Amino acid sequence: MKLSVLDQSTAAKGKTQDLAIRETIAAAKHCDALGYHRYWVSEHHNSGNIVGTAPEVLMAAIGATTTRIRIGSAGVMLPHYAAFKVAEQFRVLEAIAPGRVDLGVGRAPGSDRLTSMALNPHPEDVHDQFPRQIQELQCWLSGAPLPEGHPFQRVVAHPTGPTFPTMWILGSSDYGAQLAAYLGMPYAFAYFFSYAFDVDRALALYRDNYRPSELHPKPQCTICVFALAADTEAEALYQFKPRERALIEREFSIRQSLASPEEASARKLTPDEQAFSQKLLRHAIVGSVEQVKARLDELAKRLQLDELVIVTWTYDLAPRLRSYELLAQAYGLKG
Repeated sequence: MKLSVLDQSTAAKGKTQDLAIRETIAAAKHCDALGYHRYWVSEHHNSGNIVGTAPEVLMAAIGATTTRIRIGSAGVMLPHYAAFKVAEQFRVLEAIAPGRVDLGVGRAPGSDRLTSMALNPHPEDVHDQFPRQIQELQCWLSGAPLPEGHPFQRVVAHPTGPTFPTMWILGSSDYGAQLAAYLGMPYAFAYFFSYAFDVDRALALYRDNYRPSELHPKPQCTICVFALAADTEAEALYQFKPRERALIEREFSIRQSLASPEEASARKLTPDEQAFSQKLLRHAIVGSVEQVKARLDELAKRLQLDELVIVTWTYDLAPRLRSYELLAQAYGLKG
């Protein structure tokens, strides 16, 4: 089983937000040494608790300070940007970390409507252009020619080189699954927050409708799942409290920095919040390393996966690094 990481650069109450970015870089170096397969970072905007706003910049720092782990975006929210500029950014990243770069692209805004307008003040049916943008990106990244008659056929994304990034489509519904299948591309499902959509259905849609491509003759898929392991189940549940509180608050459009486990534990949940917490724990995988591994193995077997991408939020960095260490040991990863 391959294990990878999605790091969302979460900010903690009482600490400055810039620390979250440095902690992401430190955690990536840690996972590189432990033997994790990929380290992906996300893109969110105008959020009080997820402060990774520029994955392409963060990836450059991670690529320059790691040696073997794949680095990637999960993802670049493509409708905000010109496909050509994204291609240039990721060609530069490929030059920094040759053969190690993943470009995951998403269609969701990663923000609220007003922030989306600030990012792209002149949208022209940008979501309808998403498939076209992906196809242009594929050509500019790989050096393949754009279709005959394309207005940018003579435009080249520099710097060129012998390797190029691998593109992934990210999704949390049937749209991304079907588009990835149609284009013959790898697909990652956001299981850690897609409570309303059936992961089994998404992966079945992807596999059943997959059209082989030159770069990817066989379907390749994974899921991003929340997992937190600790030396005891009680410790894991305690460290999970900041995530629990953050997601409960998000239901009311509140996005504050993560509360400490002490503060989050002191807050008494209403009956509705308690029910929501139980729902969270059905999707999140929290407990001792033995408990977490058993549930991850069960999920991977059911979904026929040979790779899982782990999402872990903690108030302090140390419990997150410990969770990565415990899982690396349990799965026999080697750096």
